[in-house]
Amino acid sequence: MSVTLLHTRAVLGIDAPEVQVETHLSPGLPGFSIVGLPEAAVRESRDRVRSALINSGFEFPTRRITVNLAPADLPKGGGRYDLPIALGILAASGQLRITDPDAFECLGELALGGELRPGHGVLPAALAASRSDRALIVPCSNAAEAALAHCAVHGADSLLAVCAHLEGREIIAAATAPAMPGITSATTPSAPCLRDVRGQHQARRALEIAAAGGHSLLLSGPPGSGKSMLAQRLPGLLPPLDNEAALEVAAVHSLHRSRALAQFHLPPFRSPHHTASAAALVGGGGTPCPGEISLAHRGVLFLDELPEFNRQVLEVLREPLETGEVHISRARAQARFPAHFQLVAAMNPCPCGWLGDPARSCGYFCDKARRYQQKLSGPLLDRIDLHLDVEAVPAAAITSQEEGEASASVRERVIAARQRQLARQDRLNSQLDATTLAPWLHAHRHWLQHSMEQLGLSARSLHRLIRVARTLADLAGEDVIRESHLLEALSYRPTSAAPPA
Repeated sequence: MSVTLLHTRAVLGIDAPEVQVETHLSPGLPGFSIVGLPEAAVRESRDRVRSALINSGFEFPTRRITVNLAPADLPKGGGRYDLPIALGILAASGQLRITDPDAFECLGELALGGELRPGHGVLPAALAASRSDRALIVPCSNAAEAALAHCAVHGADSLLAVCAHLEGREIIAAATAPAMPGITSATTPSAPCLRDVRGQHQARRALEIAAAGGHSLLLSGPPGSGKSMLAQRLPGLLPPLDNEAALEVAAVHSLHRSRALAQFHLPPFRSPHHTASAAALVGGGGTPCPGEISLAHRGVLFLDELPEFNRQVLEVLREPLETGEVHISRARAQARFPAHFQLVAAMNPCPCGWLGDPARSCGYFCDKARRYQQKLSGPLLDRIDLHLDVEAVPAAAITSQEEGEASASVRERVIAARQRQLARQDRLNSQLDATTLAPWLHAHRHWLQHSMEQLGLSARSLHRLIRVARTLADLAGEDVIRESHLLEALSYRPTSAAPPA
């Protein structure tokens, strides 16, 4: 048979569109051409495939070889097409007999000696193969990751092993996925413990509220007040991801290869440097790759020294904070990445950091401190649910041997509050839309109307106020939002006016 057709998967964001690898051998001068919008790494597969076939003991056909990667308008990149191209050549030349080419998909980069090397983006391909009810053949190093998709995954170490499996001479056993724990308070994350924090009772309270409802948080205070220390302990308050969320996280990190497989059940924590570009934060590149906000999906994105970030970089956070997705458009491809993350940011009130501190005088004039704070736009600040001024910790509290409440006990309350939210509305309070918030807005319409008029709150601030109040009620185990919850939620909004009577 001079024409064969095999199935593989491309990489396009977190999607893995199917690619059909058509191989045709025809008479004429020997040649090897690959068509179908291949990028440089795919064009170079001609040399890898030729050497892998010869070094594996096969005969490289001295005929005209044409490989078509369909659909032709989809960009193809990386070395993942080596394996299906090699198998297609072997089947078209009669050296390999494949009884049912529609029953499986394969991908993997070939070494010159015929070994299979691991690649990225395998889990999205496995999820797509599972929906197509096909088995998947991948390199051994990617087998455990692909098995998370709960499809038949066979991990091979070489081209010879794949050929033996397809011909039924040596069947490769299906890979098994590692166990992924559910949401339990007994599971102990590897994050630092909250008991290390001395004092800062209000900040600890804000951290618990943020963890319980998935809210964003801005900590402002002088140097050494514990802002970074608090933010780094937020992951320890979050429950492990359930299977569905863990698969989403694993799919994103599969494209980036930035986490160990054993950590996929833990909420990610990302902390980019303030010199990061907009593309590093939101994602990008000729072939779109996920950025820090997508790598923090279902977890925490911590931005330390927030005003030191370029303002244009920070503005790219505005749409993902509202929609929970990132859409990247390039001339040759458009990609979509999830971005449901908790933003936790820390900043000093002025360039020297001591503005408003009673023990030290600020080294800057008021206009310089104001310009420093105005590096952050109003629309961005309006999208942050909780704003908290963190005061310096007294020396007596730092030197005290009294420990604060441990993360484990706080996490139990967080899990209980989250379970109430999921049972009531199947999502966290931070993700509630205007339709869901409408009954609570109506129930407190006079109080909220007075708040908007007196404090100048925007409609977005009002919605975020209700979301935080709903979380406070859930932490208290109450079904009704009370005025005390609204007052506490209002204390976390950035305003200097007095609360309504």
